[in-house]
Amino acid sequence: MEGLLGPWPVTVSVVVFVVAALATVAGAIRMASLGDTLADRTGWGEAVFGAVFFGAASSLSGIVITAVAAAGDNPTLAYSNAVGGIAAQTLAVAVADLFYRRGNLEHAAASLSNILFGCLLLALLTLVVLAAYLPPFTVAAIHPMSVVLVAVYVGGLLLIRRNGSRPMWEAVRTRGTRIDEPAEEDTDERPTRAVWAEFVVIGAAVSAGGAALALAAEGIIDATGLTAGFVGAVLLGIVNALPETVTAITAVRRGALTLAIGAVLGGNSFDALNIAVGDTFYRGGSLYHRAGPDELFLTLASALMTIVVVAGLLVRQSRGPGRVGFDGIALITTYVAVVAVLTV
Repeated sequence: MEGLLGPWPVTVSVVVFVVAALATVAGAIRMASLGDTLADRTGWGEAVFGAVFFGAASSLSGIVITAVAAAGDNPTLAYSNAVGGIAAQTLAVAVADLFYRRGNLEHAAASLSNILFGCLLLALLTLVVLAAYLPPFTVAAIHPMSVVLVAVYVGGLLLIRRNGSRPMWEAVRTRGTRIDEPAEEDTDERPTRAVWAEFVVIGAAVSAGGAALALAAEGIIDATGLTAGFVGAVLLGIVNALPETVTAITAVRRGALTLAIGAVLGGNSFDALNIAVGDTFYRGGSLYHRAGPDELFLTLASALMTIVVVAGLLVRQSRGPGRVGFDGIALITTYVAVVAVLTV
């Protein structure tokens, strides 16, 4: 940890944090525009495209931090960084909802694909908790649950992709429903290959910005005496959630509502796989069995927040206090409570 992750001087950390944050926000806004275009051209749909490609691009920085922390024999930071990002990114749904002034975001963006991605994330988080109660058996210092997580994720993607093309369940259309349909006009006249190239380059830049943010955050908090669990769960979690939050807000402003939800749930699914990455790089045995009460609490809290999002997509409350449904209020309340518990 000490050479690769810092600590940086406080002044350098603050400057890097601000610059990287601005660059990450700008890149995420552009990615939302490109993603909406590519979702239409590829025929994948906003939910699947947002979950797979946005999830991968926005989670790379968190994966790097988890891998380096695990390799540097700091399993608590590695584990809490992964699950902390899930909780903070789920909160992005409520934040994006505040920017959708026509009603409740989950009502307008309800789709089978987004509901299934929520179920996939719940399955992954449940497996992570179950692993902590299984025997600490490893093969080449890797717990078998890491292989199971990857297999479940790939199988879930195939299932969601197949059901997205032939859905057996559909949300009832209302005046507030926004259907995920290709735009009538493609304002980007470049070939698809060029759009993909820009998306990949900006995704790499956003990932690098996220990594710089995490490194700067570690330098800032080094002198505070905060625990590695709190740093990874709350501070780095919020930092890593920044691209998904900005992307979700930008997608809402563009009218790509399904993409906004899909990007968050997909990024969270990648972060669940992030724990398997940490287990692979941690040479001290099973990473799952290094999770303490705070880390397991945070994992279950992330699952609870995911349940709230799925419930919001199913109930589809059209309006609530401040035009935010019960789900948005529950997400904010839960996250504030989680942070308060971890701070004590």
